[in-house]
Amino acid sequence: MCGIVGYVGNGSAREIIIDGLKKLEYRGYDSSGIAFDAGGKIEIRKCQGRISNLEAILSKETIDAHTGIGHTRWATHGAPSDVNAHPHANSDGSIAIVHNGILENYIEIKEWLAKDYEITFKSETDSEVIAHLIGIYYDGNLEDAVFKAIDRMRGAYALCVVAKDEPDKIVAVRKDAPLIAGIGHGCNFIASDIPALLKYVREIYLIENNETVVVTADNIKIYNADRQEVKRDVFHVNWDADAAEKDGYSHFMLKEIHEQPKGIYETLHRRIDENGEIVLDGIKMTKSDIENFNKVYIVACGTAYHAGLVGKSAIEKMAHIPVEVEVASEFRYRDPFVDDKTLFIAISQSGETLDTLAALREAKRKGARVLSVVNVVGSSVARESDDVFYTWAGPEIAVASTKAYTTQLMCMYIIALYMGRTKGTIDEAYYKEFINELALIPDKLEKVLADEPKIEELAKQLYRNEHVFFIGRGPDAGVSYEGSLKLKEISYINSFAIAAGELKHGTIALIEQDTVVVALATQDRLFEKMLSNIQEVKARGAYVIGLAKEGNADIEKQADKTIYIPQCIDEITPLLSVVPLQMLAYYIAKLRGCDIDKPKNLAKSVTVE
Repeated sequence: MCGIVGYVGNGSAREIIIDGLKKLEYRGYDSSGIAFDAGGKIEIRKCQGRISNLEAILSKETIDAHTGIGHTRWATHGAPSDVNAHPHANSDGSIAIVHNGILENYIEIKEWLAKDYEITFKSETDSEVIAHLIGIYYDGNLEDAVFKAIDRMRGAYALCVVAKDEPDKIVAVRKDAPLIAGIGHGCNFIASDIPALLKYVREIYLIENNETVVVTADNIKIYNADRQEVKRDVFHVNWDADAAEKDGYSHFMLKEIHEQPKGIYETLHRRIDENGEIVLDGIKMTKSDIENFNKVYIVACGTAYHAGLVGKSAIEKMAHIPVEVEVASEFRYRDPFVDDKTLFIAISQSGETLDTLAALREAKRKGARVLSVVNVVGSSVARESDDVFYTWAGPEIAVASTKAYTTQLMCMYIIALYMGRTKGTIDEAYYKEFINELALIPDKLEKVLADEPKIEELAKQLYRNEHVFFIGRGPDAGVSYEGSLKLKEISYINSFAIAAGELKHGTIALIEQDTVVVALATQDRLFEKMLSNIQEVKARGAYVIGLAKEGNADIEKQADKTIYIPQCIDEITPLLSVVPLQMLAYYIAKLRGCDIDKPKNLAKSVTVE
């Protein structure tokens, strides 16, 4: 959840680290800090708030260094404050660390250090414990001290460590939290994510779980848990660095909303050959494999979970296999019925979501075949899956996911089509019609985006409301959950989504005069049912925003305002209907003065439980 950057070389460590941290601020932004070598001692500068606050402090100093580590924080242990900000140091300041993750047994270690070594702790964090633990083991060999420390540590972490007496070295460790090493010329880097390094390097090492990295200006050495050096192929990053910039948009979220036609086009057309056949990259799933599956689990968190809800409908309809969709944090703590006849589909934007990764490992341990849908090449989820299906969303920087969601939807449709056609549960005519409908989505989505001024005007009417309900049926119910999540996470409005048929089973008690209800009615076969649900809330005083396909004008007789999407088959309306909801959330949050790209209490990559 936090951002880490480390540098060793001849350049300005402070400048390079701050620049890298800015690229990772979506990972955490309640405090930040830097530790750097300053001629025989470690200097630490850190403060609460955004990285700009840290920059202001550093701008008043002339001290520079060629080795350093930096951190931007999303708080877990201890409220955001100057003291709780990273880096943390041991008692004499000879060791400094930055940490992403959670040290689960920190209380046990903390009590031992306080009792046996009379150590006094300054912060409320679990991370400070690590600095003191490494400090008591340090005898002139930093990597040896780190190895001894991690033997006592339980939890998930990416860790970077520097020592006063070894000023040109960084030791880093990865356990269930992302970490990469960047290969420079006369310099080398450590980071928790690729965007931090794109300005400086294109060649990186992807650090595997339970590996330790020793970085100097001239060398990067990777060791496994047994302290044996391992060789690693170089991964070349071919992203366009400009893709991670705002490109004239006021926020990354708005830019990424407008990038969805391209992302959807790329995700589809890279998998369809000139004959209209689906090509699933390196996935080798035969008819025999698919017929062997008697159950599919789709496991994810947040927005990816909502994509899974739509995927469930598609796979069940096309492949005729029962599908369960589960939140990853719940899946991993029960005993699910998983065996070698189970297809486990993990969906994750970052590919580093800890709960999803843990659920994947549990399913794999029980014999399931694991297929992941991820956006980040070389991520942990991708590397630990049997098959990987990459979305082509490009870098997504805003914390609130938009284009990752719609490209995940496209992936789920393609997977369902492939399974159904291979298994023989859909015919050629249905397959061709569906592919043709998917191919039209990017152009139809451009029409939806052209209604942005209307959505902005609607937001001006709604932004003062503090309670909003979303309702829908079938695939619209899943999109309702996603629309509600977008609104609550960036505008902080108390938003709630429910399957429309469930309204009368309790929730309708909350509907009163002028309560805003967003009613999705894009399913032709359920349209009349939705009109009845709209009547139910209107009878209790609700102000209704209806969302329907063009041509279904009867909704205007019930709703106070109506948003239309272009005609398409019912199954794929989520690719279109979610976009007005994304824009509505964006403009409401903007009018409320919210920090849209960095909403409070949230981070982009959730690498803790």
